Amino acid sequence: MPFSIFLLSLFVFSLHIAASEADFYETCEVTWGDERAKILNGGQLLTLSLDKASGSGFQSKQEFLFGRFDLQMKLVPGNSAGTVTTFYLSSQGPANDEIDFEFLGNLSGDPYVVHTNVFTQGKGNREQQFYLWFDPTEAFHTYSIVWNRQHIIFLVDNIPIRVFNNLEAAGIAFPHKQPMRVYSSLWNADDWATRGGLIKTDWTQAPFTASYRNFNADACVWSSQSSCDSESTNSLQKSAWQDQALDASGRNRLRWVQKKYMIYNYCTDFKRFSEGLRPECKRSRFL
Repeated sequence: MPFSIFLLSLFVFSLHIAASEADFYETCEVTWGDERAKILNGGQLLTLSLDKASGSGFQSKQEFLFGRFDLQMKLVPGNSAGTVTTFYLSSQGPANDEIDFEFLGNLSGDPYVVHTNVFTQGKGNREQQFYLWFDPTEAFHTYSIVWNRQHIIFLVDNIPIRVFNNLEAAGIAFPHKQPMRVYSSLWNADDWATRGGLIKTDWTQAPFTASYRNFNADACVWSSQSSCDSESTNSLQKSAWQDQALDASGRNRLRWVQKKYMIYNYCTDFKRFSEGLRPECKRSRFL
């Protein structure tokens, strides 16, 4: 291959594999909540607030098909019961794909619940919930979603807490055709979020505020001309996330989290799924 063509091909690929980070003015846009969503410090910090009138939210300016998405968050402190703070990927339409982190607030002194879910073609009901091993309101922590052809991996401070494997060969749907944006929001869900809705939002504590920084999307930017859905193995086009999986150390850390901090797993809820568990529940989650 002539060197000039080599450089051109590398340049074209760089337009599609993007590592957008840090500056919220450049990477994201506020979508609702008006002045409740604020970009501060020259684009380095974003805050979302919730009061009795409304919550707030933002989304990425670009759509992606596969990638690694990192976001540092500091959750609502104090009595956050009834509130939900989110970080998720979603496509559009009724048969959407979605990969969810939701952080369910609680009374002061009680732990947050990390609620995860995976939707494929509009169908979810794949919830797993966890406590955290730290107070997520005292400092920023990094929450990550790795989405490639083989796996979806949820990580907290680079520690895996959940893996959803591509088992399409066994007839289990996996999101890989619909491009998704990154979304985040802070909203009131006191009809279900805290102890099944028993604990309501204390509006005397409002406004509730969550903070964000260091958003990074090391991902394939979707466009009608992109090659995100190509299965090319060209080594020049490889990023770490494209083949990312759990090694032995990662599997050990996943087991540690799920043994000590998992509080709900749809794959063990025989009462809810009385007619039979989802087929992926018969496969190892530690692969």
